[in-house]
Amino acid sequence: MLDSFKRWIGGTPGGPDGRPLATWAKQHGLEFKKVRDEQGFVVEGRKDNYVWRLEWGDPQRSYIGGRELRLRAELALPHGLQMLLISRSLAERLEADAFDRFTQDMQTQIDNSMPEEMRWLAMFPKVNLSTYRGLRGRFVAVASAAPPVATWVEGELAARLEEATTRSLAGDPPFVLMTLRGRVYLRLEAPSLDVALLEEVQALYDCAVRRAMAAAENYNEGGGAWPSTTSTAWHSQLQPEFPSGDNKQRRQ
Repeated sequence: MLDSFKRWIGGTPGGPDGRPLATWAKQHGLEFKKVRDEQGFVVEGRKDNYVWRLEWGDPQRSYIGGRELRLRAELALPHGLQMLLISRSLAERLEADAFDRFTQDMQTQIDNSMPEEMRWLAMFPKVNLSTYRGLRGRFVAVASAAPPVATWVEGELAARLEEATTRSLAGDPPFVLMTLRGRVYLRLEAPSLDVALLEEVQALYDCAVRRAMAAAENYNEGGGAWPSTTSTAWHSQLQPEFPSGDNKQRRQ
């Protein structure tokens, strides 16, 4: 029985080994489960007043090779708060892919088959990161409104991101941090997992959540008007992000 359980956690031959994630979840009192019919694992929990979900396994984005680490939290942020921080090399790749699609297919408008990351890079203006010396050469930021980005990134999050470039983000893997539909998402290419990586990414993500909530609160108190979400309302035609473990999601 014990051997059978170990094989289940370890995945099928050639599949991901979920034992480090299972151990980490148990240490933190979190719920761990295997995604049915897929090569992946899920950890779910509650922190403060929000529920968050971590997944590791087959990628849901074509720009990620190997395996993908994903986190999401339900925060009820304003839907107009649309911010994207992305590794510069990945941003350049997505912009080039978008340009190729437009020129090859003679398109005159953004294709809704593209992931939000690609669409936002085309739709939203870039936010100046020049004041963050450790970030400006490594990341690109775009947003529907620039002021909240400063609150989001400055201070603790900027420091954690800069530190991550020498650890979990060393080697410049595809990395995305974004606020969308009231949530905060993180995506990272992670061929393998260990406790050190999980701890670092979770701490980075928790910081991003705190700073996103502060950005929304500060912008509201300052009388800022959130941009209309009509330009991205048609995103709802896409499959939902981070499906339940019992349902497969259409890959984009």
